[in-house]
Amino acid sequence: MSELTIGEKDFLLDGEPYQILSGALHYFRVHPDLWADRIHKARLMGLNTIETYVPWNAHSPSRGEFVTEGGLDLERFLKLVAAEGMHAIVRPGPYICAEWSNGGLPPWLLRIPGIGLRRSEPQYLEAVTEYLESVYRIVAPLQIDRGGPVFLVQIENEYGAYGSDKEYLAELARVTREAGITVPLNTIDQPQPDMLADGSLPGLHMTASFGSRSTERFRTLREFQPTGPLMCMEFWNGWFDSWGFHHHTTTVEDSDTALDEILSAGGSVNFYMFHGGTNFGMTNGANDKGAYVPLVTSYDYDAPLDEAGNPTAKYHAFRKTIAKYAPVPDEVPAEATPAPGFSVVFTEKAGLLGSVGSLGEPVAADVAPTYEELGQDTGFVLYETSIEGRAPGVLVIEEEVRDRAYVYIDGVPVGVMARDAHERAIRLPLAGSTLSILVEDQGRVNYGERLGEAKGLIGPAWLNGEKLLGWTARPLDVDLLPSLDLSGRMTDNGPTVLAAEFELDAPSDLFLTTDDMGKGLAWINGFNLGRYWRKGPTQTLYVPGPVTRAGKNRLVVLELEAMVDDDAASFVDGLRLGQTEF
Repeated sequence: MSELTIGEKDFLLDGEPYQILSGALHYFRVHPDLWADRIHKARLMGLNTIETYVPWNAHSPSRGEFVTEGGLDLERFLKLVAAEGMHAIVRPGPYICAEWSNGGLPPWLLRIPGIGLRRSEPQYLEAVTEYLESVYRIVAPLQIDRGGPVFLVQIENEYGAYGSDKEYLAELARVTREAGITVPLNTIDQPQPDMLADGSLPGLHMTASFGSRSTERFRTLREFQPTGPLMCMEFWNGWFDSWGFHHHTTTVEDSDTALDEILSAGGSVNFYMFHGGTNFGMTNGANDKGAYVPLVTSYDYDAPLDEAGNPTAKYHAFRKTIAKYAPVPDEVPAEATPAPGFSVVFTEKAGLLGSVGSLGEPVAADVAPTYEELGQDTGFVLYETSIEGRAPGVLVIEEEVRDRAYVYIDGVPVGVMARDAHERAIRLPLAGSTLSILVEDQGRVNYGERLGEAKGLIGPAWLNGEKLLGWTARPLDVDLLPSLDLSGRMTDNGPTVLAAEFELDAPSDLFLTTDDMGKGLAWINGFNLGRYWRKGPTQTLYVPGPVTRAGKNRLVVLELEAMVDDDAASFVDGLRLGQTEF
C-alpha cells in the first residue's frame, strides 16, 4: 500500500518528493481492446500516470442506470493502468467539458422542471450524488492506499470559468469523501485571478490549465496557493478541431519549450491530450460564443500519439525532454505502417424517409416538440405536418433551429436551415400536401452559458404568418440502420442509406476517406464511426482494427446530402486530418 500527500513544495509519494508525469487518455474515446496499447505507449514516453475524465451521459443514458460494459468499463481501464505499473488521476466532473456532448451532463437532466445545472440546486445535487456514488463504487477500491493506481481525484472542472457557488463545490467534496475517497482532491482552473478565486475551495489542491508561458502561469498560481506542488493539470499541447475550420496544430518547438519550463520548475504535468482518440457515434460537443460551432469526429488533438495510436514528432520530442528529469524506458514504440487502401462498391441503396417506420414511432403534437419533450437525446427527429391548400411562401421557425433542418415538400428537397449560419427561415417555392423537416442535432454545447439547451425546432413554425399546427414528430434511432435489410426498399430524393461488403485477410485499422462524400454517418460491422462532412477539415473516419474481422465486413453509410460518386467508397492508407491553415 502507498500514499500520496500534498507536501510544502512537492507531491509526496510515501513521504518522498514525486513529480507527476501524466497523460490524458479518455477510455470512452478509444476502443477497449486498444486501451492497453495506448497505456503502454504512454509509459514508453516516460509518463508515470494516466488521467481520464468520466462521462456521466455515456454511463447514465437514463436516470438510475450506470453502464459499465465494453468501452465504458472504467474498472478494467484503471486495472490496465495498474498493470502497466502506472498511477491514475480520475476526473469525474460531473461536468467535464472535454469537447464532449453537453460537457458530459446527461440530457435527461434537462427534462427535470426547474433544475439548475452546476450549482447547489437540490434536484441537481440529488442526481449528481447518485452519479458520483456510482463512480466511486468503482474508484474507491482502486485507490493507492488500497493497492490500486488512483492517487488523485478532481472536484468539478474549470468551475471558475462558469460559476462561483462555493456551497456546490463543498457538497461535491463532501459526497466524494463520504463515498470513501481518501486520496487528495484537486480543482483545476485557467490561471486567471477571478477563475482561480471562484473555482477553488479550502482543502482542495489548486491546479492550472494552459499551453504556453508556463513560468508566468505558475507564478499566478503560486500567488493564490503559496505552498504545495505546482501542477499543470491540462497542458494544452494541441487543440481540437471544428467543422469548417482548419486542423489545429501547435509546433513541436513551442510545446516542447513550454513543457521544459514546467519540468525545470519542478512542476508536475498532465498532457492534454496524450492520446485524443475519436468522438465515435454522435458524441462530439460544440461551442457557441455567438455562433454555433460543432466539433469534428476526430479528437486527434495534434497529440503526441495520433488518433490511430501512432507516435508523432511531438512524442519523440517530449520523450527526450522528459528524459532530462526522469527515467525513460529504452523501448520505443513502432512507427505507423500504411493501412490497406482499396475501394468498395455499394450494392444496396434505400431512401431514409421511406425507412423511418423501422427507426421510431411518431408522436402527435399541436406544436413541434423538442428533443427533450420526445425523450430523444441526440441524432435525428423527423417532423411532419399538412400544408394542404396553403400557398407557397416563407417558412419561419420562431426562435431557432437546433441544429440543422432539411426541408421537404412531398419528399422533394427544398433546402436547409442551418444554425451555424443563423438560419431559421426558408422560402417554400412549391405547393404540396406534406411538409417534412428532418432535424439533426450536430452536437450539444459543451462549454459556457448555452450548456444544457434544448434541441429540435425551438418555438412554433409559421408559414406566411400563419402558425402551423398538427405535427407528428418521429425520433429516429439511426443506429438501427446497419441491421436493416435494405433490399426492396425504394430510393427517393431525400437522404440515402448505402451498404457495401468487403473482405479482409485479417483485422486491421482502416481509414474511410470522405473526400467525395457530403454529410452523414458511417458504420463498420454495426459500429458507429461518427459523423463526416465535406466542410472538413477532417477527410477520414478512423476504423479501429478490433471493429473489423477476417473475412466479410459491412460498411453502411447514411448520406444526408449528396456524394460525388454514390456507387463506391474508398479506404486510404492513413489519417487525413485536413489543412492546417486557411
